[in-house]
Amino acid sequence: MKRLAALGTCIATVAMAPVAAQTGSTKGAPPRHGHRQHAVFVQTNEVGGNRILVFNRAGNGQLSPAGAYPTGGNGGVATPGTESDHLASQGSLVYDARHSLLIAVNAGSDTVTTFKVRGNRLKRTGVVPSGGGFPASIAVWRDLVYVLNSGGPGIVQGFEIRGHRLRTLPGSARSLGLANTDPPDFLTSPGQVGFAPDGRKLIVTTKASGSTIDVFRVRRNGLLSASPVVNPAATPVPFAFTFDPSGRLVDGEAGTSSVTTYTINGDGTLANPQSLSDNQMALCWIVRARGFYYVTNTASNNVSGYRISSSGQPSLIGANGLVATTEPGPIDMTVSGRFLYVQTGTGGTVDEYRVQSDGTLSTIGVVTGLPVGQEGIAAK
Repeated sequence: MKRLAALGTCIATVAMAPVAAQTGSTKGAPPRHGHRQHAVFVQTNEVGGNRILVFNRAGNGQLSPAGAYPTGGNGGVATPGTESDHLASQGSLVYDARHSLLIAVNAGSDTVTTFKVRGNRLKRTGVVPSGGGFPASIAVWRDLVYVLNSGGPGIVQGFEIRGHRLRTLPGSARSLGLANTDPPDFLTSPGQVGFAPDGRKLIVTTKASGSTIDVFRVRRNGLLSASPVVNPAATPVPFAFTFDPSGRLVDGEAGTSSVTTYTINGDGTLANPQSLSDNQMALCWIVRARGFYYVTNTASNNVSGYRISSSGQPSLIGANGLVATTEPGPIDMTVSGRFLYVQTGTGGTVDEYRVQSDGTLSTIGVVTGLPVGQEGIAAK
């Protein structure tokens, strides 16, 4: 009962302006403005005007402010409104290196914004309708983008990348057939949309609305199959996912605070689930870094680390898997080189870590002063 209650915490012309954030770290090397500039992008998700905050990443992993850019839309808050997790999703901000493109959702405006990225500078190139209510997650594969609208029935809408803009792909919208509100309930809204590594399948997690992992087939023209293959998750509340080097799905499942891996069959069914709990509260977000897998436990205020064997079996790093204690309400994460950055929705911070060769994390510093309710982080 305690574990289920804790899910409320989890699933619970552009001018450059000063960043309203500070860093507890010392500043690194002076910023460079070329294409090789390392940068981390943070989405504020403010309901009065969404912004992207840009940070330079120094060679030692420490972040320093580099600018702020309005998206031209508003952030959103899922119902009933948890302090840590306003969008209840993973992948609300995505950097696409192929096109030097940053894509952000505006959940309160039902729009999606694109920015051209040059070094640590952004140029807003477009704001388009998301194709549904409360856009919360973005998937990119080559020139194809799908946006998950988590409000109402749950709509995935397709787009094509043209230059540094998105163009709606006619006939691409597909419904998940959910019965949600708009804004959605944080627990029953879908959690993430993502492409399989080969781009032939699109995957959506539904969290507690069905505890299913839905798999669409992607046709050569970019359109999806008329309906998905609906797979029951091995443990309740599938939330966020990534993939291992062999293409197995690696899913964070909040109901039992577990990581589960699956084989994705050609017909869209999932097989051979292998699960392991970290025995924390509300494991929701997951990211792969240097061969390890890190999850945020938003109700426990910590990060756990996993290894995945060649057969797909998860195991914990160290005695109990705990590799870091965070500021309150850890949510989304991103990786840049050997560094891991953890966004906290309640604490209003980005916690900075170095990934060690044994999978443990060492603390570098903390970026402070970010808005409570921020959600979405990506790295270049």
